[in-house]
Order: sequence, then C-alpha cells, then structure tokens
Amino acid sequence: MAQTREIPLLPLRGLLVYPSMVLHLDVGRKKSVQALEQVMMDDQKIFLSTQKEVAIEEPTEEEIYHMGTLVKVNQMLKLPNGTIRVLVEGLQRGKIQQFQEQEEYLEVKVDLIDERQNADSEEMALMRMLLQYFEQYINLSKKVTAETLASVQDIEEPGRLADVVSSHLPLKIKQKQEILETLDIKERLNKIIKILNNEKEVLGLEKKIGQRVKKSMEKTQKEYYLREQMKAIQKELGDKEGKAGEISTLKEKIEESQMPENVQKTALKELDRYEKMPQTSAESSVIRNYIEWLLNIPWFEETEDNLDINHAEDILNEDHYGLEKVKERVLEYLAVQQLTNSLKGPILCLVGPPGVGKTSLARSIARTLGRNFVRISLGGVRDEAEIRGHRRTYVGAMPGRLIQGMKKAGSVNPVFLLDEIDKMANDFRGDPASALLEVLDPEQNHTFSDHYIEEPYDLSKVMFVTTANNMATIPGPLLDRMELIQIAGYTEVEKLHIAKQYLVKKQTEAHGLTKGKVQIRDEAILEVVRRYTREAGVRNLERQIASLCRKAAKQIVSGEKKRVIITDKNIEDYLGKPKFRYGQAEVEDQIGTATGLAYTTAGGDTLSIEVSVSPGKGKLILTGKLGDVMKESAQAAFSYIRSRAAELNIEPDFSEKNDIHIHVPEGATPKDGPSAGITMATALISALTNRPVRKEVGMTGEITLRGRVLPIGGLKEKTLSAHRAGLEKIIYPEENLKDLDDIPESVKKDLTFVPVAHLDEVLKEALIGE
Repeated sequence: MAQTREIPLLPLRGLLVYPSMVLHLDVGRKKSVQALEQVMMDDQKIFLSTQKEVAIEEPTEEEIYHMGTLVKVNQMLKLPNGTIRVLVEGLQRGKIQQFQEQEEYLEVKVDLIDERQNADSEEMALMRMLLQYFEQYINLSKKVTAETLASVQDIEEPGRLADVVSSHLPLKIKQKQEILETLDIKERLNKIIKILNNEKEVLGLEKKIGQRVKKSMEKTQKEYYLREQMKAIQKELGDKEGKAGEISTLKEKIEESQMPENVQKTALKELDRYEKMPQTSAESSVIRNYIEWLLNIPWFEETEDNLDINHAEDILNEDHYGLEKVKERVLEYLAVQQLTNSLKGPILCLVGPPGVGKTSLARSIARTLGRNFVRISLGGVRDEAEIRGHRRTYVGAMPGRLIQGMKKAGSVNPVFLLDEIDKMANDFRGDPASALLEVLDPEQNHTFSDHYIEEPYDLSKVMFVTTANNMATIPGPLLDRMELIQIAGYTEVEKLHIAKQYLVKKQTEAHGLTKGKVQIRDEAILEVVRRYTREAGVRNLERQIASLCRKAAKQIVSGEKKRVIITDKNIEDYLGKPKFRYGQAEVEDQIGTATGLAYTTAGGDTLSIEVSVSPGKGKLILTGKLGDVMKESAQAAFSYIRSRAAELNIEPDFSEKNDIHIHVPEGATPKDGPSAGITMATALISALTNRPVRKEVGMTGEITLRGRVLPIGGLKEKTLSAHRAGLEKIIYPEENLKDLDDIPESVKKDLTFVPVAHLDEVLKEALIGE
C-alpha cells in the first residue's frame, strides 16, 4: 500500500540513485544545501529525483522526472570549496504527486511505493537467468569486479536484485530512469536481461576485434597496432553499416528526386536488389551505376526560354553576318512559342559546305533562347548502340550518346546539336541512322527508348539542330523528318565583312596584338579572299589571317617593326606567291572548251570541259576520273548530236570517221553529278563545227536525248563560284528561275542570267557565229 508524505527534494544532475544503493554525492546549489540542512534537523530523509537536462541550474516542475528515490542521509561533510559531500542510502521508490510552495528549497508531496520482498517461481527463474548473464558480462568486462558478483548473488529480493545489477551497468540516465519507473518486477527483470544480452554481444565483438588486431601486430609497433585496430573496426562495421549508409543515402535521393512515378518504382526495385547482393558481386556495381544514371538524368528540370524577339535578333546579328534564312526561322520559332507557350521542338538541318558557320550557328541559337547547349558528333558512328545505348547484360554497358548528352545538358529542353549527320556509316553492328528516326520524329520522341535506361524518356522539348555537308548521303526517311535550311557559301563582300567584324578581331586578340600594333587593310583582306583561298566558307580565310598575325607578331617582338600595316601591295611578303588565279574564266574564246558550273560538298566550283576531234574509227573516249552520271551525260550529248547532225551543220558520218576525246581537267579529282550535260554538248558541237565558245559564259543543266534542258540543284553555290571565277553570263535551266531569289543582289548585278529550256537556246548564247 502506497504511503504519502511531504518531504524536501534534492534534484540530481547526471546521476540516479536506486533503492538499496549507497553512494556519495557532492551538493553545491543553494536550494539543495538548504534542503539538506532542513532534513538533518528532521529525520535525515530526503527525496532524490533526476533532472531531464544536466545544464539547467534551477529546474522547474516539468524539467524533473517525477519518479525518484527516498534516501537517508547517513553522513554529511562540508568541503573547503563550499560544497557538501553526503553519503546517502536508497530506501524506496516514490512518485511526486505535487510540488509545494517553498522559497528556500524545493518540497514535494510524494507517494512512496512498497515492493514485494518474496519471489514467485517465474521471478526466481528470471533472477537465475539475470545472475547468469551478469556473470558472463563481468567475465567480458573489466569495469566490474568479481567481488561485485559475489555480493549480488546473496540478494534474494527480485526487485532489489534488478536495481543493484542495473546500478553496475554503463547505462544512460534515460535508460536508468526507465528501469526506475518500471514497477512491475518481472518486466524490470526482463528489461535488464535484454540490456545485459546486448552489452554481452558488444563486449564479445570488442574482444573479437582486439584478438584479430593482436594477432596481426608486432608488440613494438604502436602505430601499426592503431592502424590495424582501425582496419578491424572498419571490416566489422563497414560491410554492414557502410553499405547500409550508402543504401539509405541512395533511397533518400531517389525519394527526393523529381522522377516519373514508374521510373522511381524501378529505381527502388533495383536498390532493393542491390541491398541484398554481396558487394563482391560483379552485378553489384552494374546496378549501382544504373541507379546513378537514373538519378543524374534530368527528368523534369527545365530552363526558362527567353522569348524576346528583338533581343534574339540582336544576338544572332552580333554572332553571324548574313544567313538571313536561318535567322528568320529561329525568330519564327520564338514568335510561335510566345503565342502558344507550347511547341514541340523543331528539327532543323543546316546543310552547307565546311566553314560557313553551321556549328557556331547552333550555339548562337542556344544563346538566343537562353537554353543549355550540348553537341555530339556523329561523324564515323557506325554502331547503333552509340545512339540507343547497350543492354545492361554487356560488360561496360553505357547509355547512348543521346542520354549522355541530356545528362551533360542538365535540363529537358536544351539545344542539342547532332553534328555531321551525313557522315554516319552502318555495318553488322546496326544502322545508327535508323535509330535516329525515333529521336528526330516529333510524334515519337516523347517516349524515346534507350537500351540501357529501359524506361521511356521524353525528348519532345529538345530543340534538335543537325548539320551536314552533303544532303545526298543522308538517308531519305531521316531527311524527311528534318526541316532543311540550305546555307550556301559567302560572296566576296560577305567574306570581307565577316573578316572585318569577326575574324581579324578574334585572331589579333588570340595572338596578343592590338589595333595599334597591326592593321590589315580591306584591300589586303580582299586579296586574301581572291588569291589565297578558294572556298565557300571562311575557315581557310581565318587560317590566312592567323598566319598574317603570327608573322606580324614576329616582326614586332624581334624589333624589326613597331607597327605592322598589311596592304594588297605587301601581302606577298607575308603569305608568299598567290595560290590561285583570280578569275578562272578563259582568257580568250576557245574552240572545244566550255566552262561548266559544279556543286560539291565544299560549295560551288567551275569545271572546264575540253573536247578534241581526231581522225579515227568513231571511238568516244572519256577521261578525268568521271563518275557514272557524268559518263551518261556525255553519252546522251553525243547521241543528241548524232541525231541532229544535219541541222547543226555537222557531217552525218562524223562519228564513223573521227575519234572524240572528252576530258575534264584535274584528272585525279573525282567528279560526278547531274549538271554537266549541256556543257559537254556545247563543247562537242564547238569542236565539231569549229565555232568558239564565249569565254565569259558559264553553264549548268542536264540534257535529254531530245535536247531538253532539265533543272539542277545548288544554283546559288554555282553562281557564287561563277562570280569568283570572273564569268559574266550564266546559262541555267528555265525551271530553276525560282532559285534566283536566293542569290545575293551584289552577285546578281555583276552577272547576266539566261534561262533556257532547249539546247538550241544554249548554243545561241554560248557559241560565236552562225
């Protein structure tokens, strides 16, 4: 039966007293000292209860545990430093019911709890088990002496046994308080048995580690001992807690990441497999890498588009001169995006010769939109796995370049440049061009499937830009999915502007020169364009300007000159003799020689076709490394002339008495393409009729057996090459009349354009005489 009494309270800090426990306490707080003095005048009994927080100087009712111990103060001694040392003996448990108003010290109303002294059979069994576990604990621990076990074994009361054993265990105050508050004796015994069991396991592990370290060390090596001990601890904890910690971190990342729900489920499922798999397993690292890829790919992260059209136009004009069509297309995209606020990324294909700025233009588009930019080169790619990734069953499997690029971009809406799309190949490892069909189809690419990732990935917000030199080598189905923008070569005037605005500035800065130290005049740049480069783009022009800067830098550093001015008069001193003759047009009208216009991957070019007629047996000889298409054009022209010999004032049996040799100079260079028909026919007729061909005329067009002139491609590039070569008149198919709009006005005003539908019209314009 519980007994209630009012009694002074002594709060304890970091300490707890059980009933039947005898120990010394040092008391220093004013209220605690006064409480002690009060009880010493009374019956020497005081109530001890522990504070919840050690640091609190004057605890309140809420900051003290209500379950405590009634003790008797057996001895009290004042120490020189002002504190009092007391010897207390625990009597019985008590629970604070009420705190009394008392200024000098704390006083409480306590219900004292009486415990049974006799034990039933179950408690006897638990006491035996407790003593057995305590004995094992003492054998392993060096902190408790064997004498303690002997004193404990004599205790017959189960509650007191539990309290005494608990007082000898290295427990935290919270755990000791929990035991103090456990009034049910069986439950208290069970709790202490459980604690002893855990302590025994920990001590056993410590002993095991100690033995392992002891075996692997030399007595004299203290440092070696410490290292080995650390290794042993890591080995015991690392296999479990090291990996457990990693799995916990990964799980947290997966749950916090912005993944689609189905991808998150897959990632957690793979993490579960990874957890059950031993770290030494080869597949363990494969799963780990897979989870890392799922975490690192952007799933929803998006950059905000800058849709200001005026700002976009300024950036495009700042980065590139000319290229109006491409700039207009980008501005159109921005305008539609601004109106709809949702537009599937267009697939632009920039086709043009090398050096015209296709790759840098894609970078400018990204800068204009304020998007991240990522580039992959497809030149020479022949393995489908490069695009779609490897299956995870292969050693060293990785995602395809698309997913790698998206990881690098870090957002789901970058500008993604697929460079050199015309230079992909295919072999037994698959066809990468076919794998790209899904990527570049706006209707399919919102569920792009990579063999490594295996989960559908949304590419619909990506703005794909592809580049190619030659449209002919891009597979038809792939070409069909892209919006083609042709970028022809630059005119002389455009090259001059590009050099002045961009190239000279870029190269002088790169070579550590300033405007005051080197000056390249406009006429010098024009001379470089005309006589030292022959290209559609400006790459070689930039190289020549870099060469001028290097030579100027050498003169300045050596002290030869303080300031270098390069003009058209002294340019040979820096670049040597001209590499090309400006204006490739014939110097005079010639018989059997006609100038054709060709379109190559490097832009437009002029092609001289020569015909010689000599007595023979009617052979037609074709030389100059011609492809099948050009050979067929020559045969068609020859057959047309034979059918119209009488009307052209040519002997009807000319083909039986003469050998005809058609030669296209620069024999080592391969030449092919459907646009040399009328040029060959004109050169043949000129040789057979002895009528000269006008030197200022260039021509392009394919011929049929009836003499009709068929349309051709690349008129703009061919016109630019004619302009570079110094020709004055262009003969072109009538059906290409629409293409004249693409030709710059600066070129149009220097050339005369003659559209033709039949070979008779060509001969009328090209040949001199009737």
